[in-house]
Amino acid sequence: MGAGIHHITLITRKVQANVDFYVGFLGLRLVKQTGGYEDATQLHLFYGDGAAKPGTLITFLVWEDGGPGRIGHGQASEISLAIDPASIGFWLTRALSHHIEISGPMEEMGEPTLRLKDPDGVIVKLVGVAGFPAPVDWDGSSVPVEHAIRRIRGATIMTEVPELTESFIAKHFGYRPQTSTEFIRRLISDSGDVVDIRDAKGFWSSAPGTGTIDHIAFRAQDVAEVERVHGELGSSNSSITNVHDRKYFYSLYVREPGGTLIELATDAPGMAVDEALDELGTHLFVPPDRADKIDELKTMLPQFAWPGEERVIYRELPFVHRFYTPENADGTTIVLLHGSGGNETSLLPFAAKAAPNATLLALRGRATDEGAPRWFRRFSANKFDQADIRSEAKALVAFVEGAIEAYRLDPAKLVFLGHSNGANMLAAAMLLHPGAIRRAALLRAAMVLEQPPAADLSDTEVLSIAGDVDVFSSFGPELADLLRDAGAEVDARTISSGHAFEAADIEIVRDWLAARNL
Repeated sequence: MGAGIHHITLITRKVQANVDFYVGFLGLRLVKQTGGYEDATQLHLFYGDGAAKPGTLITFLVWEDGGPGRIGHGQASEISLAIDPASIGFWLTRALSHHIEISGPMEEMGEPTLRLKDPDGVIVKLVGVAGFPAPVDWDGSSVPVEHAIRRIRGATIMTEVPELTESFIAKHFGYRPQTSTEFIRRLISDSGDVVDIRDAKGFWSSAPGTGTIDHIAFRAQDVAEVERVHGELGSSNSSITNVHDRKYFYSLYVREPGGTLIELATDAPGMAVDEALDELGTHLFVPPDRADKIDELKTMLPQFAWPGEERVIYRELPFVHRFYTPENADGTTIVLLHGSGGNETSLLPFAAKAAPNATLLALRGRATDEGAPRWFRRFSANKFDQADIRSEAKALVAFVEGAIEAYRLDPAKLVFLGHSNGANMLAAAMLLHPGAIRRAALLRAAMVLEQPPAADLSDTEVLSIAGDVDVFSSFGPELADLLRDAGAEVDARTISSGHAFEAADIEIVRDWLAARNL
């Protein structure tokens, strides 16, 4: 026991900024990309030294454009990384050259410390500690090995019951007391990393979200050790424990008495179990039960560029949005509007199958219904907030105009695709703002405007696909006729389907796009 920290897992809001900071600035190696085991549509990134050794691993759950969390008791609040004491000046200069705010050096617990924040606001400390060997170098690092981050130095846990938290970690994970101050009790492992237990009485409670630390994982020698600790925790009436095979390690999860999530993970089999050492981090892996869906998941997981590579520079526009760029983009851009309860990822697999070479621009509606995104408020199942429809349609048109300029999109190769609530918004926007949307595929659309305005849609092409057993199907013909009366060219189809989209929809959309050389 006492082997120290295996990894620390955090939550980030923007994958590109995260990669730029941890690889581009800190010089860590991205050693693994996976879809999450709890949610395969969530990207999970692992950073470490050149060999992905336990003790160097910092991992991130990517909640792209997710809500921020709240730091408080029942959670780790900051992490520290060990550097050579002689490298303090190097990192001060590097931070200035990368335009990263940094404070220090200052002395914390007797050690020279630089404090900075990552793009999500997490406090990352660079601590000068003698005695740790240089990490395994890797070819892509921009940090000289003599100045490189050695390993994880430690983490700080916020707790209302510091005595119980300290006792729990010491008893089950092999840490021992080293020193203490008025508010912090420092524990140290045999490998030299530390856990600072901070007395957080009077602080507010923590809340999960971006910019927070999800859990700290300690090292276990093997599966037998994990099972032994699992048995100890069960017999001591600790909080609920869960044991999992995470492919790269076997582990258990438990919450210490103050509420912080703790993991115990084996060193083996390690990050190189499915990738050659020189290819670590260059492939995407998903849980075995989702292996048949990997192509769909690739479209749903947020894309990023390596430091120095060309990337999408996202702009502040009215709607949260995400690009998916295929390997052989043909210049067509399809703007996607999800249905009720969906989000910006919902239509990505569908659109990628219908138009494999199109760039996809997926939006998230700003209204909510029981916490799920929508495109406008509703008062009941068939009664909609007319003022909100008009307001959000105006915002959608402003988004389109802004995106064309900011991302240099070709209006002649711009197509819109919506499902259900998203299709309803597109139809309303076409009528309220003629000419803004000139080519649209509407899946299971309905007319939601109570008083549709007269509009000239003579330069507009619409594909409308209804389901013959869709509970909202009676609205389809009315909408198609209304668009035709406004001058739009409407291709209206009805297929054997309910409200959800089907494989048949993909074929129809694909053929409709091909007929227009898109």
